[in-house]
Amino acid sequence: MKILHVIHSLSPAIGGPPEGLKQILRAYPEIGVDAEVVCLDDADAEYLRHVSCPVHPLGAVNNGLLYSPRLFPWLRQHLSRFDGVVVHGVWQWSNVTVMRAARGRLPYAVFTHGALDPWFKKQYPLKHLKKCLYWPMQYAALRSASAVLFTSRTEAELARQSFWPHTWNSVVVPYGTNPPSGDPESQRQAFFAICPAVRGRRYLLFMARIHEKKGCDLLIDAFARVADRDSELHLVMAGPDQVGLQAKLQQTATSLGITQRVHWPGLLQNDAKWGAFRGAEAFVLPSHQENFGIAVAEALACGVPVLISSQVNIWKDVVADQTGFVEDDTAEGTLRLLEKWIALAPQEREAMAGRAMPAFHRRYSTKNTAIALRALFSSGKAEAQTTGKPSSWRAADAR
Repeated sequence: MKILHVIHSLSPAIGGPPEGLKQILRAYPEIGVDAEVVCLDDADAEYLRHVSCPVHPLGAVNNGLLYSPRLFPWLRQHLSRFDGVVVHGVWQWSNVTVMRAARGRLPYAVFTHGALDPWFKKQYPLKHLKKCLYWPMQYAALRSASAVLFTSRTEAELARQSFWPHTWNSVVVPYGTNPPSGDPESQRQAFFAICPAVRGRRYLLFMARIHEKKGCDLLIDAFARVADRDSELHLVMAGPDQVGLQAKLQQTATSLGITQRVHWPGLLQNDAKWGAFRGAEAFVLPSHQENFGIAVAEALACGVPVLISSQVNIWKDVVADQTGFVEDDTAEGTLRLLEKWIALAPQEREAMAGRAMPAFHRRYSTKNTAIALRALFSSGKAEAQTTGKPSSWRAADAR
């Protein structure tokens, strides 16, 4: 079987979707799936060298809907080589392009990656009005898709609260990542080479985009309020600063007197990323919206407990598995997360850490994602070519 993935960029600075896709691509060979990727990156982008399948970069675009005139001709020429297409993301022209190119030829699915969550409607009302103008075009692509893919039932339910109409074929698929390989100590040293100030120190780790959606400001304020209660604890704020928020947060840390205990190593990749996880006492993500939270799964894969908000859609798993703490995505909720962690006895922290890795393997193996996508496309191409319509998948097909 051959599956084509379409994504606007594979840059690690984008966040979870590119990383999640890369992990799925690594899982495909084990289950007999060949994959290729079409993206709108420049051909000489360094990060494309680390993708485990053929990649077709069509060149960067600079427009709001990420329109590329090269995508439709490429799809019409090559779609016959595949059994199905997965489009990653919403609010981009590639959804419409895939709909036009694939209609009547083979099934396609759209991974929304949380882009339809009503949090965006509440947080950015003016942007929402603009999106309403584009909704008929995006809705047509979702309505025509064989499946609209979600990583949890919560995400699927929330997606119907932002726009109308909202009728499509929702399919919940398992999601996750691959556990790290390599030498743990070498990975720790790779991280300490980038962030030497925390060598030999205890630290909490935040690893995500430096963005207001991630609750970065809540975390800085909460850490300042507990700093005196655990004078040996540090905070690592790792991730790319895409919107210029880091300088403001650093000023806040300075005004609160915690500058020497908050560290900003930027985007961490490969061994340095895994080293940061392996050395952390706990992972913290007080986000206002996460359809999944790939970094949460990565932390668990390293045996690290997680402190997350109830807006991370896998929070119920964390509670059920007792692999961390969950609170509201508010100032007081974030403070409670840190207070609960600090209050734990060492043996309780060790017990929580001991439950993390087994929970990861039980719930978040990317192999399950790959198997689900293979199952979704197993008979879809033949039906599309016979009837001129995409196959009708059910949520049960992906479980």
